Amino acid sequence: MVFHCLKNIVSYDTIYCILNDTVGGDMRFSKTIKFIRETLGLNQGEFASKIGVERLAIIRWENDKVVPSKIVQTRLYEIVKKNNISVYNSLIENIPKYKLENNILTLYHSSKAGIQGSIKPISRNHCDFGSGFYMGNQVQQPLTLVCTNPKSMLYVVELDLTDLKIVEVEPSIDWALLIGYYRGKLEGIKETKLYEKYKKMLFNCDVVVGSIADDRIFYVLDRFFEGTITDKGLIESLSALQLGVQYVAITQKACKQIKIVYKEELSEFMKLYLEDISEQNRQYGITTANEICRTYRREGRYFDEILKEGK
Repeated sequence: MVFHCLKNIVSYDTIYCILNDTVGGDMRFSKTIKFIRETLGLNQGEFASKIGVERLAIIRWENDKVVPSKIVQTRLYEIVKKNNISVYNSLIENIPKYKLENNILTLYHSSKAGIQGSIKPISRNHCDFGSGFYMGNQVQQPLTLVCTNPKSMLYVVELDLTDLKIVEVEPSIDWALLIGYYRGKLEGIKETKLYEKYKKMLFNCDVVVGSIADDRIFYVLDRFFEGTITDKGLIESLSALQLGVQYVAITQKACKQIKIVYKEELSEFMKLYLEDISEQNRQYGITTANEICRTYRREGRYFDEILKEGK
């Protein structure tokens, strides 16, 4: 989002922009607005009346001159939701795509308030694989992670894998118990071989690669750690949900090989849209977990049984 300093403002349309919009366009958002209008089958004047603005505003938005105010973005989202219009592809159209080229990965990272200073292997407590700089191969997951915050930022980064020690954790019971270790779920079996296994699994590792515990699987994992779903049910859930992959730089060496190539503050419209996606994903995870729990309730081991075997 670009902001320009305005001098000698005299024209009506520029004054209108200052009062109602953010000066400096967003080409992706301008395409989204045009897509919404055309999907509804409205001309610019009709669309302006529907939103409660002047036709001039629609022209400026679609021509990438200004970005609508938060109030107007909220109105636009209400229209999208009411008419069941899918705008996700238009929202992410200009964001660089995930790829691996010349040992360099293009990945996604989100932040609640933006990255301050250099990239470091720090994060909130009880993350999946401990402290680190978290990146994913799918853009939606990091977006939904921070969409409720007022200053949410999306970053596209390049990770140079050269000379980095990488540990890949397959979507298995090891993946779940490693997450359990970092979330403090294994504290009751300290000093056991099982505890030591997961404590040491990432020693001398620069980057850990594993499935993302996103909105869909979060509920399933909770059910597993609470003892209401077996390891068999958990593994079946991982297979059914087809999770994305996260790359976590857990050393400063790895963080120094990360370069930011794109960044964007999430618009109000995008945050509202993503909040709904996040809730839909959560509900899907709950439905999946409940179905699998019923199907595999007599197969596999429960979490407390695994802990007892590890003592």
